[in-house]
Amino acid sequence: MNPIFGRGPSLQLRLFFAVLLSASLMLADSRLDTFSNVRYVLNSSVAPIQYLADLPRSMFGKLYEQVSSKQQLLSTNKALREQLLKMNSELSLLSQYKEENQRFRKLLGSSFVRDEKKVVTEVMAVDASSYHQQIMIDKGRVDGVYQGQPVINENGIVGQVTEVGAHNSRVLLLTDANAAIPVQVIRNDIRVIAAGSGDLTQMHLQHIPSNFDIQEGDVLVSSGLGGVYPEGYPVATVNKVQIDNHQPFSTITAIPAVDFGRLRYLLLVWPQQTSANEQPTLIESVPATATEQNPTTAQAGEKDGE
Repeated sequence: MNPIFGRGPSLQLRLFFAVLLSASLMLADSRLDTFSNVRYVLNSSVAPIQYLADLPRSMFGKLYEQVSSKQQLLSTNKALREQLLKMNSELSLLSQYKEENQRFRKLLGSSFVRDEKKVVTEVMAVDASSYHQQIMIDKGRVDGVYQGQPVINENGIVGQVTEVGAHNSRVLLLTDANAAIPVQVIRNDIRVIAAGSGDLTQMHLQHIPSNFDIQEGDVLVSSGLGGVYPEGYPVATVNKVQIDNHQPFSTITAIPAVDFGRLRYLLLVWPQQTSANEQPTLIESVPATATEQNPTTAQAGEKDGE
């Protein structure tokens, strides 16, 4: 029985011719660049398949990049918000420190702060009512504070220490109803007594005869009498003088030099004439009875002292 198809060349011969053809084509392409156009056509036809095969990787890469960028953006935004919050808080503290620095400079650079020993103190608490005008400061016996010590600020006399603890002290303000201070008028050196009224914005001049030369606008400073307050510190300015011919004394009020509603940093003063063994006595009020009984004698004594 004869086969339908005749036998062709053997497999070895076919392999030989295939290898020879491949080598010839490779040599012709490398030397003569014969199949460059063919490669271009084949690459162009295969390119869609390559793009389709690369599509999942490209889509996943872009999605991952977007998610990463969003997370990074959120993280950066959070960090910037925290940094902004910290910087705003530091800026507010900086403003406060700047204000405190200005207060300290004004307090220590005041023109009437002389060579007495001074220590800066801060107000811890305020007890201001119609019955009491007192504050608590953060210096006490361990800092050398003593009872009756004068307290000032950059504007004038604030008051004197009435109670001394280990680490804090209580100060009686000049505007307290029980407080009084010997003062003198700068214009003519008349010496009088200025007393607190219980009002932070007003003081009274006690027992002033109608013939005394005191006018509105007169500046009152501490006279140094009594041994408590040093001489020459501002106390108040006369703002009202009422003379009644039917009354033995004039009604005179003054505005304190210190803004007692805005006290924070103060100065404790050690007068030069005060020693550790000789501390001034505490003056809280001036008895009105003795002056009322003999006001002429009291005023005469003051004039003799001048």
